[in-house]
Amino acid sequence: MANFSKSTVPQFSVEVYQNEFLPEGGREVNAIVTVTSTGGGTSGGAPLTGASPVSTAPGPNAAVVIMVDCSGSMDYPPTKMRNARDATSAAVDTLRDGVAFAVVAGTHVAKEVYPGEGRLAVADANTRAEAKNALRKLSAGGGTAIGTWLRLADRLLASADVSIRHGILLTDGRNEHETPEDLRASLDACAGRFTCDARGVGTDWVVKEVTGIASAMLGTADIVADPSGLAADFTEMMENAMGKEVADVALRLWTPVGVEIKFVKQVAPTVEELTGRRTEANARAGDYPTGSWGDESRDYHVCVQVPEAGVGQEMLAARVSLILPAADGTSQVLSQGLVRAVWTDDMVASTSINPQVAHYTGQAELAQVIQQGLEARKSGDFDGATAKLGRAVQLASDSGNADTAKLLSKVVDVVDAATGTVRLKAKVADADEMTLETRSTKTVRVKK
Repeated sequence: MANFSKSTVPQFSVEVYQNEFLPEGGREVNAIVTVTSTGGGTSGGAPLTGASPVSTAPGPNAAVVIMVDCSGSMDYPPTKMRNARDATSAAVDTLRDGVAFAVVAGTHVAKEVYPGEGRLAVADANTRAEAKNALRKLSAGGGTAIGTWLRLADRLLASADVSIRHGILLTDGRNEHETPEDLRASLDACAGRFTCDARGVGTDWVVKEVTGIASAMLGTADIVADPSGLAADFTEMMENAMGKEVADVALRLWTPVGVEIKFVKQVAPTVEELTGRRTEANARAGDYPTGSWGDESRDYHVCVQVPEAGVGQEMLAARVSLILPAADGTSQVLSQGLVRAVWTDDMVASTSINPQVAHYTGQAELAQVIQQGLEARKSGDFDGATAKLGRAVQLASDSGNADTAKLLSKVVDVVDAATGTVRLKAKVADADEMTLETRSTKTVRVKK
């Protein structure tokens, strides 16, 4: 658990966007909760507008383990293994002085490449040089059992007395040497203990495996179709990891008696279902994990069902708090916001949809119809695929999600974006289809 003094914690703010008005008998309340953290680390990108000056060194408060796929398929073509070595070297170069780190070679077993003996090294000029020297000996051979990689990373990270624990995982193939149940058990064992970014290189890996790892570990997932892009991607991932300043932040949802939680999901920068990850905090409140934070902003969609009430009545439907647990079992409230319900007979007030809620409802549907459309295409249901991907084109166009629209245009020919009229392309490159599937959950922020 993190244990920060108040002075070192970035400043968190919570803003709630909703239409609080319900018609008589109305029960569903939707709110978008924007959480912003400023004055902590850098997130690897530009600081937020109006953010406090950022610190540049989490120093010894972080530990990172890089897991590199060294299975036999990494030798096809041989440049893949070379690119993976170069990318890992670039990531090691990006480590800040004082950060604990290790490198693991992943096959059907997990082996420590550096520093070895079940320990972590502390980053400085010497250890970075030693690690890069050890990487030169990496070679491809063997199978793939990702659960063993994660469990070794967990053991190594647990040995460090730090608050930020992070993994970077690279794979190029299917997880063939353990069962899906074995991988799931490893993810369940490691979830909440460290965050992990996962990358698939080339086009022979399974999207749902890589995105499932990142989702369970509250990290990011992406495709690096061309191995030559690995070094840039690893550098950016490590910069983001170095920018995290506070871990184990939870979104706590308190609801009064009679209020039922329908769902809680992150909706920006990606769609991530959190409903099933709730842990009970007390009789009326539950915590949803959000992972590590630097200087950044994220949006969450909270939907609750309230008891029926008459015109003129109002109630607090939910209270959303950001909670930082401490090592002694206590917790600090970083910020909070309120979700309200007010019953009215004003039809205009009760039927208008809040722009933020409408936008993110569309973004969540966009992610869903892309995945459904690609599944339908794979199973030979071309009519179903055309309908779903057509709807995706329409939603991407309506919301201004230009990146997703561009990815969709490599899978379908767009006849009319406004109506979602499309034709499936006869031939689609594996990389284009996998990129669309991997990035389907990426959203654009609503223009406030």
